[in-house]
Amino acid sequence: MFTFVIKYLGWLKPVPLLAHLFDSWLRLISLIMQPQLLQWIDEVEAEVLQWQHTTSTLHKYGGIQLNAAEIELGHIHGNGLVDMLLSRQTKKAIMQEGRISNHHTFKDTGWISLYLKDKEDVAYVTHLFYTAYTNRIKTHISTQNTSSY
Repeated sequence: MFTFVIKYLGWLKPVPLLAHLFDSWLRLISLIMQPQLLQWIDEVEAEVLQWQHTTSTLHKYGGIQLNAAEIELGHIHGNGLVDMLLSRQTKKAIMQEGRISNHHTFKDTGWISLYLKDKEDVAYVTHLFYTAYTNRIKTHISTQNTSSY
């Protein structure tokens, strides 16, 4: 259903709060059909928020957005869909594992997508967020060092 909405109703994204209402509806369905999914989302968020310079906000198209140094690492929708930005090189390497797929919109970029399907995915998603985090923090630190000259 999520794919259908993105594909055929994506043009509605600019409508204020509509994406957040849709994501809230996804969370409600998850609460009824797969309540452990919401716990897994909370676990990933709690782990990422323990790292330095990380914050959590609402994503503009619904879900929880996780940031490092005020820049988005990725976000998790209410149905357990995780969208995350990695380097293209990292994405290419882990695509061969078969656990992730191209982002549903940004296919030829570093963006990836995967669903939280079981408890084991929590550790995997957290690992991927850590990979994105270390890349982001390295970039942030090198940018700060070069701007101080």
